[in-house]
Amino acid sequence: MRVRVEHLDHPVGIAERRPRLSWQLPPGTVAQDGYELEVDGTAYGRTDSAETVLVPWPADDLGSGARRSVRVRVWADGRDLGWSEPTVLETGLLDAADWTAAWIRPDEGEVPKAGSRPAYRVRGEVFVNAPVRGARLHVTAHGLHETSIDGARVGDDELAPGYTEYAVHTHVRTHDVTALLSPGRHVVEALLADGWFRGQVGAPRASDQWGDRTAYLAQLVVEHEDGTTTVHGTGPDWQWTTSHIVAADLIDGQSEDRRLVGAVDWRPVVVAEIGYDALTCSPAPPVRPVEELRPVSVTTLRPGVQVVDLGQNINGHVRLTRLGPEGTALTLTHGEALGPDGDVTMDHLVPNLPFLPDLTAGQVDHVVSAGVVGDVFEPRFTTHGFRYVRIEGDLPAISAGDVTGVVVHTDLPERGGFTCSDDRLNRLHDAAVWSFRGNACDVPTDCPTRERAGWTGDWQLYVPTASYLYDVAGFSLKWLRDLAAMQWADGTLNNMAPIPVAERTGFLEQVNGSAGWGDAVVLVPLELHREYGDAEVLAELWPAMVAWLDRMERMATHDRHPDRVARHPEPRPHDRYLWDTGFHWGEWLEPDGHPGDDFEGFIKADKAVVATAFYAWSTRNAAEIARVLDDKVTADRYDELSRLVTAAWVEEFVEDGRVVPHTQANLVRALAFDLLPDSLRQRAADDLAALVRDFGVHVGTGFLATPDLLPVLADHGHEDLAYELLMQDTAPSWLAMIDRGATTVWELWDGIDADGVPHESLSHYSKGAVISFLHRYTAGLRRTSPTWRTFEVAPRPGAGLTWARTHHDSPHGRISVAWSLSDGAFALDVTVPPGCVATVVLPSGATSEAGPGDHSF
Repeated sequence: MRVRVEHLDHPVGIAERRPRLSWQLPPGTVAQDGYELEVDGTAYGRTDSAETVLVPWPADDLGSGARRSVRVRVWADGRDLGWSEPTVLETGLLDAADWTAAWIRPDEGEVPKAGSRPAYRVRGEVFVNAPVRGARLHVTAHGLHETSIDGARVGDDELAPGYTEYAVHTHVRTHDVTALLSPGRHVVEALLADGWFRGQVGAPRASDQWGDRTAYLAQLVVEHEDGTTTVHGTGPDWQWTTSHIVAADLIDGQSEDRRLVGAVDWRPVVVAEIGYDALTCSPAPPVRPVEELRPVSVTTLRPGVQVVDLGQNINGHVRLTRLGPEGTALTLTHGEALGPDGDVTMDHLVPNLPFLPDLTAGQVDHVVSAGVVGDVFEPRFTTHGFRYVRIEGDLPAISAGDVTGVVVHTDLPERGGFTCSDDRLNRLHDAAVWSFRGNACDVPTDCPTRERAGWTGDWQLYVPTASYLYDVAGFSLKWLRDLAAMQWADGTLNNMAPIPVAERTGFLEQVNGSAGWGDAVVLVPLELHREYGDAEVLAELWPAMVAWLDRMERMATHDRHPDRVARHPEPRPHDRYLWDTGFHWGEWLEPDGHPGDDFEGFIKADKAVVATAFYAWSTRNAAEIARVLDDKVTADRYDELSRLVTAAWVEEFVEDGRVVPHTQANLVRALAFDLLPDSLRQRAADDLAALVRDFGVHVGTGFLATPDLLPVLADHGHEDLAYELLMQDTAPSWLAMIDRGATTVWELWDGIDADGVPHESLSHYSKGAVISFLHRYTAGLRRTSPTWRTFEVAPRPGAGLTWARTHHDSPHGRISVAWSLSDGAFALDVTVPPGCVATVVLPSGATSEAGPGDHSF
């Protein structure tokens, strides 16, 4: 038994003055009777409670650099279980007044063109004058940094300090550097590159979105054995120079001349007047190298051109250990697909929306060898979405041992998994997981190639799946804070967070505020509450939610779409509850549903059938949130508003008992969002089944409705059709992707067409949300109360599967489900964690309750 602090296992450099505490009960425990918390040896008395998740801090508020030892004593099942192992937590620098270091930057003069800017070196000397008991380095940058002390890299973070709204949240990491310091002189040095701060970002490849100069800030706090403390930091005595990294850009790639390693021309830095008000600590784990892959093949395509296949589409970079003789110039092009000639193809990764300038796909690294034995090229100031690497240059044939694929993403703790008797479903599940991993690079991105943008709609529809697979609590909270920070005065929410200036000005300004995208501000915090029991995130985001919902209500009440005005010049009573103005992405990317060249027409189209559905859904969920926050008056108001909006949706979009427009997506949404009266639900489900059949048992949904398609069918008497659709192996379908070699989920249903030609991104996680059906229906595991205090296990075998297994590490411990079917006999094994209760429903309908422990049925 060990205490977890907030959502972190290793709470160093946290920003919370009153951090919440969680713990898991020992295996076999039925229920906690009470607990006592102890902080630095002071016990705070027994509290009679069963709560073990995000329990309030018992002691005084923490200040900057505070270090506390915390443990918990638990009474359960009438017994004293004793004290847990201690957990040590530390705060970062919490106030601007704590900083004595100065922001510094290279004195660049004229700034090079974006994409061609080098990484600079900055350095300073520190003299430690007494034996060291402990030392902490607090460090951040405008740009990306990689810091070292006496040549030893500090930590293993990459792309630090991450992607954020820097003017509001500039994240500081705190590193324990005690082992790197002893009495005497030390050199603190950092490489400083553009990153998201001033490098190219988003589909427009805009640069300088948060500033046009990089900067670096570091403060070293050394505690000595005699009890004194000395503080060192960046300042005017530091120096800068160029580096061997002659260009570094997250999208275009990184270029190095290894012959320049160690070359120096140190010059004084410039002290920057940036201030400290935006400095904070991220609640998310850092980005790190989390896995390494060896190529499955290396092919010599023609003289001077070799193609590496990692066998898996990833986000990250390669490590190349064979660079050739001095002066050998190599070019590494990273792509997701091969052309018919076996070469890496990049055309499908070029942003192609009609309002964009001519662009390239990027993802190209360059290196010139120094001819030094043991030299390595590993570009850590860029990432690529890729499976294949074309290596061009005068280099003898390389082997798989010369190349390593380094997987880079936020170091999220794994929480769930699934496997079954059908290998293609296992590969589909793996592809969905890898798609998320490839897009969990400090923010939840749409793709790891063209844009790398934190699109709100993608995350709101995938977060229930992601929270089953990984601990995304801090990751999501960091992202939500950036979303709320840039909310417009009128309540509009941007399409993405963070939002580059170029994505919210000019032509693109008008495409923010979309239904299904902005609703992330309601739906993502609600999922964090349901999964992690976090009510504080609801309270923190509540003002942003209300502003968003007020905008919806205001637009519906006062504005009408021109097409509706033309049909009905006089407003009808229900028109005031139809949200039909503003821009909406709608059911984005249904099969054959790309807006193509008529994007202006797409912008102007009436998408009230989607927007009004989300108006009803988000207000209903806001009522639930208000009840959690103990605001009954507001809950009642949103309940009533949702009822009126739902009635308006039915009045407008149901004709003669049928949903119109009569599409798979609209029928799925009508049922999933509970928009229809009971008398029409089964007919709508039957209509949906008929549409699926009429489409040859193929998927007809786009982004928003796809996660609910199979569950809606299964819950309304069409479970066999849901499985038939899941197992469909001709396009558009999930298994068509797998059969065509996908190792990640595609943006388009026809991402690689029947002729083998790739289209758009091949790593988009949104359509991969289908794997929740495998967790919740095939394996049968679903949450029925926050933090999984209660859950249901109701397997629904289908598609000829003979066995399935899943597990999920809830806040209370591991839940596991395993079933098998042999000769008509069904067997089920269930593990229930301490303090939880499962309702078990067998395929026969037999139902029973199971408490903590292992059970067989």
